[in-house]
Amino acid sequence: MIREFGKALQGLWSLAIGLGVTFRAFVRPQVTVHYPRATVDDANLRTYHGHVELIGKDDAPEVPRCISCGMCAMNCPSACLAVVKQKAPKPTPEQTKAMEEAEARGEKVKKPTAPKDPARFTYDFSLCSLCGTCVESCPVDSLRFSTELYQAGFDRNDFHFDLLARLRGQAESRPGEASTPAQGGQ
Repeated sequence: MIREFGKALQGLWSLAIGLGVTFRAFVRPQVTVHYPRATVDDANLRTYHGHVELIGKDDAPEVPRCISCGMCAMNCPSACLAVVKQKAPKPTPEQTKAMEEAEARGEKVKKPTAPKDPARFTYDFSLCSLCGTCVESCPVDSLRFSTELYQAGFDRNDFHFDLLARLRGQAESRPGEASTPAQGGQ
């Protein structure tokens, strides 16, 4: 009998705690914005994390900071990123002949290397879980969360982004403005 009374008392205590949490949430100011009657102000955009986007270099905002290491794609649990490295340029016949001659003389020959920026960088927002692992794992801080609030589309393909083309478009729409590094935290 005492055991049942203890269980009932424990249940009532649990109910009281739950009602306290509910009451505190009830009296707090409302956080939800009822769009389109109201819109979000710029103060709330600092903490909003939309889809992932590339960050341009400070001196050339249309060129990504990305070095094509693939850490973002490798660490993404949703497999929504795809990074394709650029290939090394093929040497011209004159360069090939000069390299062969240098090798014949026993000199060390430096072959052309591939540029570090990616040839293609695609992102499937429909698969992304917005975990931020890609942003955290990037060794050169070339990724950040977008502050673009109003994403809408009629097809799943509307959410497949070419991040290189998007970066170029952003650089053209904001000439002379340097990219800013990603904000800390999540």
